[in-house]
Amino acid sequence: MINPVLSEKKPVVAVLTVDDNVRMFRGNRSNFRDLVKTGQELDCPVYVLTAKDLKLSAKRVQGYLFHPEEKTWKKHWFPLPDVIYNRIPLREDEKKPEVRRKIDEVIQHESIHLFNPFFFNKRRLFEWLKKGRATKTLVPDTKKMLGPKTLTTMLEKYGSLYLKPESGKAGKGIMLLRLDVNHPRPYRLTIQGKKRRNIIYRTAKLPLLWKRIKKEAGATPYIMQEGIELTSYHGRHFDMRVLVQKNGKGIWMVTGIGARLAGPKRITTHVPQGGSIEDPEKMLLPAFGTETTALLLSRIKSSALLIAKQIEKESGFQLGEMSMDLGVDTDGRLWFFEANAKPMKFDEPHIRKKSLERIFQYSQYLYRQPKHKP
Repeated sequence: MINPVLSEKKPVVAVLTVDDNVRMFRGNRSNFRDLVKTGQELDCPVYVLTAKDLKLSAKRVQGYLFHPEEKTWKKHWFPLPDVIYNRIPLREDEKKPEVRRKIDEVIQHESIHLFNPFFFNKRRLFEWLKKGRATKTLVPDTKKMLGPKTLTTMLEKYGSLYLKPESGKAGKGIMLLRLDVNHPRPYRLTIQGKKRRNIIYRTAKLPLLWKRIKKEAGATPYIMQEGIELTSYHGRHFDMRVLVQKNGKGIWMVTGIGARLAGPKRITTHVPQGGSIEDPEKMLLPAFGTETTALLLSRIKSSALLIAKQIEKESGFQLGEMSMDLGVDTDGRLWFFEANAKPMKFDEPHIRKKSLERIFQYSQYLYRQPKHKP
């Protein structure tokens, strides 16, 4: 007897990106190679497609396939996709009118499914999570950075603030502001500089502090967030990077958890900023012991699923995956810091393999569903 699941028709999956004059298309090529290879192993047709080449009125489109024997990408003709996985790499690319228009057309299309249609905005994420009864307690106090008066009011309340770009990536542009009332220059601003060096700026005058912050921020909108005293490991703070994805039944699941340990004297845990990848249990055990560590890891998983459901609900769009940063403070309380609609590759092999497979399992699920337009 033939297993109906094994004999089921597979969807045609397109990995969406944008074109590039020099390199044909943009994006993380090793990630695209892994996606194509996994799709082929699962007998699921998959190719890389640019927004420019996606012509919804056509029966066939031109896309890219990797040829391992020649170690090169080549253009071929493919059937129109059933499912589109959005991996446009940069916000500025996704914001281009012609790209936005194409994504909107796909969203309105009668049968093609698209998931994760846009990057998240940090400030909006916190607003969405504050609306959820189960998620509002996980959110640090976060406000839009408007001027020196609101900045100092919040700084006096919490003693330290993180200043973050609303649309930041990989820890770029993050600053830490502390108030040290016993110091002759009480305002201490730490700017995460390049080449893993920090820039420290101290002043006693608020106008000078604001001028320095604005010099760093430029025209980029920023948020200010209460500084949380995270648990540390050998004097360096860490947080948890959690990957949540929908499975073959369309249900949110935790694919994996990895710990990210801040580099020496760094203010964030991001790997491009000097952070390192660690085992979550190893990080938590010295501070909390075996029993509490097990309880914390269980709470991290359940909280991550609640967060994913709340973000999807408030976004009003179909989401299939996200990574998020959760911190554990010195009292063992959980905090949400960030979510990413275009998760970076997890280097942990067991997480990586499962994450690639889930993309195709969820695509299969979508393919079986009637299209619901937002």
